Amino acid sequence: MNSDPYSLKVRKLFANTAHAGDIPGGVSGFYEDQGVRLRLSASVTDGAMTALRFQAWACPHVIAAAEMVCSLFEGRPVADLELFNTAQIMDDLGIPVEKTGRILVLEDTVRSLGQAIQDRTDH
Repeated sequence: MNSDPYSLKVRKLFANTAHAGDIPGGVSGFYEDQGVRLRLSASVTDGAMTALRFQAWACPHVIAAAEMVCSLFEGRPVADLELFNTAQIMDDLGIPVEKTGRILVLEDTVRSLGQAIQDRTDH
């Protein structure tokens, strides 16, 4: 039995957080709950997220999941944020079910970013 709480994929993403940081002047979404603080920022051009970055005060599972989200959605249309799937991320990264609440904070942050982008383009 493996006693390591982190899958190899979580360890790789956590060790290589290429999308950690901020985008000055970008659009940001923020959410805080369950001891997790997470911020996503994006630069948006012609309805596409040309760059995505994250800042996280969280466990390695959440940090790895945030890195994965940025990697998956960077370069894609803003509307694709609606495709975020908590269960799929948890399955892909081997995140234990007891961490579901923390990954839901990531989902709420993704939704917050989508709303912030929508608010900015509506004005």
